[in-house]
Amino acid sequence: MSGTERHEDLIALEKEKRIRLHVDLRLCTIAGLLCSLNLLDSGIISSASVTSMPKDLGLEGNRYSVCILIFTVASVCFQLPATLAVRFLGPRIFFSTATIGFGVITICTAFIRTWKEMMFMRVLLGICMSGIYPGLAVLISAWYRREELQLRFAFLQVGEVIVLATGGIVNFALARLGRQGGLKAWQWMYVVQGLITCAVGIATYWWIVDFPENAEKSFFFLSRTETKLAVARIQRDRGDVIPTPFAWAEIGKHFFDPKIYAFAVCFFLLNLVTTALAYFLPIILQNGMGFSQNKSILLSAPPYYYAAIPVVLSSWIADKYRLRGPVITFNALCLIAGFGMLGFSDQVTIRYVGTYLATGAYVSNWAALNGYQASNITGQWKRAVAAAAVAACNGLGGVAGSFIVRSNEAPRYLTAVWVSLGSHIMMIGIVMACSIYFFMANKRQAKGKQLIENTDGFRYTY
Repeated sequence: MSGTERHEDLIALEKEKRIRLHVDLRLCTIAGLLCSLNLLDSGIISSASVTSMPKDLGLEGNRYSVCILIFTVASVCFQLPATLAVRFLGPRIFFSTATIGFGVITICTAFIRTWKEMMFMRVLLGICMSGIYPGLAVLISAWYRREELQLRFAFLQVGEVIVLATGGIVNFALARLGRQGGLKAWQWMYVVQGLITCAVGIATYWWIVDFPENAEKSFFFLSRTETKLAVARIQRDRGDVIPTPFAWAEIGKHFFDPKIYAFAVCFFLLNLVTTALAYFLPIILQNGMGFSQNKSILLSAPPYYYAAIPVVLSSWIADKYRLRGPVITFNALCLIAGFGMLGFSDQVTIRYVGTYLATGAYVSNWAALNGYQASNITGQWKRAVAAAAVAACNGLGGVAGSFIVRSNEAPRYLTAVWVSLGSHIMMIGIVMACSIYFFMANKRQAKGKQLIENTDGFRYTY
């Protein structure tokens, strides 16, 4: 290669880096805020659960768990059509409308009077949330090369957990308001954070970017030349920037790929734990460790701030060395250790440290599993199907997870502990099986005996 060609390659590489940084600043930032809506909801209702809300609304027995369940069921039912709608409506219209709707419903929840009204509002919230996570997963995977994906999903998680942790501190402050302005503490939680969500939704219309092939339509984003360069770098990686014409047969055939079900089951197993911690951590701290109402709300925040460290570190390692399975396995083992400390230690300090390990591990594995599935499929419609299937099973894991923390098992919550341990042992087994299959398929591809994902030169990442 001549000196001139090397110089041109370096210039092209610098342009790609600038475009990638621009995408990071525009997409990953707003995506992290939008993705936090699900955890924001869990943060509000879990903080409100240790105030007067259960008594005010008559959330006796298992009604609180049913509130969580019905939100998840509504979300699961609408995930596939909502994910496809991101492509048809465009990210700006879809995400801004869904976010504003979520904020308005959150505000309205502050003024309900009965548990039946709470159930109705939870259904509406679930519908608004249904396309946020899978739609963002499709949009992000469309913008990045496979070796860049996990770190970008980690950026989402950092934004998500920081918003959740900060929301916990805000809820702590709101819980101390008492009856101000005619509203109780839990009502202020819904009003304040609902207003913030509406503001984010309005900003989303101008902030979020379109898919790569339509990037120049975004507000103050890429030029036509930069758009072509962005499309070219993705096309070289996997050749699926431009989606094939939509057809239900095209959507349906992807449901016969067993990989999608393996990924989906892993997310089901992960969200068993996510739901148990996200929705019930203040309750565990209050009833399981003996902290007061306000301290329970406040102490639920630090584990999420801590989680930003392992998710970024593990994702950077995974992308740099193109490792997926080993990172997922390590995170799962950390979660097993954390829940072991939470369930089997007599010391409150050790049990509380266990919540740090468990929270950091499940947040890290959310990014790791997203990187794992997004790196091993091609095609825009297949990505949409995979994202919707993963999100649906993620939601079903939430349904199951809402019932494993049982108040009559305080302070140990052994059902939650044993289910969490067993689910992550099973996850390790599934990831090992998939990785062995990917290794064998890559060997056949190297010998010219297999075309992976119907794409020339494509190889699995494991």
